Amino acid sequence: MSTDSKDTGTDGAAAPAAPRRRPSTDPERPTGMKQLVAAVDRYFGVSASGSTLSRESRAGLVTFLTMSYILFVNPQVLGAAIDDVPGAPVQLLMTTAIASCIGCLLMGVVGRYPFAMAPSMGLNAFFSYTVVLGMDVPWRTALGAVFISGVLFVVLSVIGARKAIVSAIPYSLKLAIMAGIGCFLALLGFRNAGLVVTDADTLVTLGDLTSPVAWISIVGLVLTAALLQLKVKGALLWGIVGTSALSVITGAAVYTAQDGSMQSFPGFTDGLVALPVWPSDLVGQMDIGGAIGLGLLSVVFTFFFVDFFDATGTLTGLAQKSGYLDEKGEMPRAKTAFSMDGLATMFGAFMGTSTTGAYVESASGIQDGGRTGVSVTVTGLLFAVAMFFWPLAGVIPGAATAPILVLVGAMMMDGIRRIDWDEISEGVPSFLAILVMPLTFSIANGVSAGVVSFCAIKVCSGGWRSVHPVLYIVALLLVARYVFFDI
Repeated sequence: MSTDSKDTGTDGAAAPAAPRRRPSTDPERPTGMKQLVAAVDRYFGVSASGSTLSRESRAGLVTFLTMSYILFVNPQVLGAAIDDVPGAPVQLLMTTAIASCIGCLLMGVVGRYPFAMAPSMGLNAFFSYTVVLGMDVPWRTALGAVFISGVLFVVLSVIGARKAIVSAIPYSLKLAIMAGIGCFLALLGFRNAGLVVTDADTLVTLGDLTSPVAWISIVGLVLTAALLQLKVKGALLWGIVGTSALSVITGAAVYTAQDGSMQSFPGFTDGLVALPVWPSDLVGQMDIGGAIGLGLLSVVFTFFFVDFFDATGTLTGLAQKSGYLDEKGEMPRAKTAFSMDGLATMFGAFMGTSTTGAYVESASGIQDGGRTGVSVTVTGLLFAVAMFFWPLAGVIPGAATAPILVLVGAMMMDGIRRIDWDEISEGVPSFLAILVMPLTFSIANGVSAGVVSFCAIKVCSGGWRSVHPVLYIVALLLVARYVFFDI
């Protein structure tokens, strides 16, 4: 018997080899890029959330355009304290971009939420003017304090403390927090547009409506609102583009010069592309040992407290806006989201910037349709691109993004209709949370006013059993913070 393993015909000749199978072209079987798109869709839950990749990408661009001002503002604020670094403005810009990029990627890819991250406004001013310049603390030591606060964020997030606090906040206050953030955003927009200015007698008053920034912002507000009413896809983005184009075409003095004055669009004096600079004098400069050694407990506590409740309020409000809160008012994957917030702060401190946190401007991308981490991942990648094309970002003036903040703020008021205003113990704390945020220019203060008043009214009216025990602990800590810490 032959042991030849070859298949032969009746004449002993080898049978012809089987024809080589061509790759399937069955349109129902995803291949190559389709498989990648399908995998991304499944991981982020794009289709499950009723969104599309194109919509998410557009929303990410809108979010970036709305918050890209941080690339220029943060270096100005931190530069007041970090003044011994060669080329500090450029290095701080690069640090801001890198911290924003990584923060967004952490929240987008790992957290899978459409909440953009960047160095927080307010805490950067506290870092520079209160801690470094006011308390004469070296800026490297202050960065160490920021890093320690980030570690505390992560620890409390991992053990579930932050999630427990969020879960303990009543649904009415969560709706109020969203509305309060809307008012806060609107105030930011009005201020950036020059429509609301400070006044020694009345605290605030109407700005100069004839100024270029004001009338460009007003036109942009009407234009964008009309696009929203007509349900134009990407209305917010087109509003930013249209308002920016109007600013350039008319030559309106809405762009900030290096000396702080307003000027017409100066053109791309540095070209469209500029090589990034590695912030070698900032990276890894945090002095953790110094922060511990100086006993900066109050400083660490301040960074921790303000960012804790600012982030808690912001993330809760944005989760409500994007439809992530369930019927119990809880946010899925809250532990992961809060942990990413803490990791972003730690990384930002390592890079040489103050506390990194969630941005309320993310609401602009959410309003434009962003529902998943894809949108904020796009935002993060755009921050990376900005390190090469940062001169191009100069074509978007504050007058173009100010209307977006006002409109998004208006749309975030939607939730207050579901607050039981007839129930005083629910309505008054909700009202205080909404009002205190813009009046004190602090999301953390608004959350504090709502939580403390809610607990106090419930106790005094005999409804103390309906309050979650965790909320009482939080309220006591909040009271202690305002009584014993001058922050």
